[in-house]
Amino acid sequence: MSENILCVKNIKKSFGGVHALKGVDLTIKKGETHCLAGENGCGKSMLMRVICGLVIPTHGSVTIDGEQLGKELSFPRSLGMMIEKPGFLGSYTGLQNLEMLAAIRSELKKKEIEDVLARVGLEDVMHKKYRKYSLGMKQKLGIAAAIMEKPDILILDEPANALDEKSEEQLWNIVREEKERGALVIVSCHTAEVLESVADEIYRMDCGRVKEHIVC
Repeated sequence: MSENILCVKNIKKSFGGVHALKGVDLTIKKGETHCLAGENGCGKSMLMRVICGLVIPTHGSVTIDGEQLGKELSFPRSLGMMIEKPGFLGSYTGLQNLEMLAAIRSELKKKEIEDVLARVGLEDVMHKKYRKYSLGMKQKLGIAAAIMEKPDILILDEPANALDEKSEEQLWNIVREEKERGALVIVSCHTAEVLESVADEIYRMDCGRVKEHIVC
């Protein structure tokens, strides 16, 4: 990875007459955690979709290691993401769901997947059917899927949703560990105060713009 791995320049996104993003700029280095804060509809999730290559911006560019999404790259080469509600097969166990993903994208061994499930606190329910998972368990499985391949870029949209206090602290420890591993981490949350303990920089968003940039 290069020093300035991710550059977002003047990103705008419009749907008809709705301006979801109105000129957003970010530069994020490897080994840093940058956090997006703001209420629902402020543009956090849309910006994350653009960075992941899931949505093509109306204007502006996203470059990763000097390669532009939509030109040299279709998607980031090494990406772990959880954006909104994770989608898994209800008839599969948590372990089976991750094994299925790993079979498509990597060569992770079963023990490595089990270790990731233990890391997010699902060691006692990894053999339970996904349809029987609580909302918090489903959220943890989504986090596990995002981190299991040790991606260069980790994007987590509202990862603390449905988590109890203990699980949320576990989540923030994982975010710190991923940063220490050298990943570039982007996390969103409703309130900036929650993110201050893990963030290097915080962007308060409102109505598709960055209203405040805080260096922690």
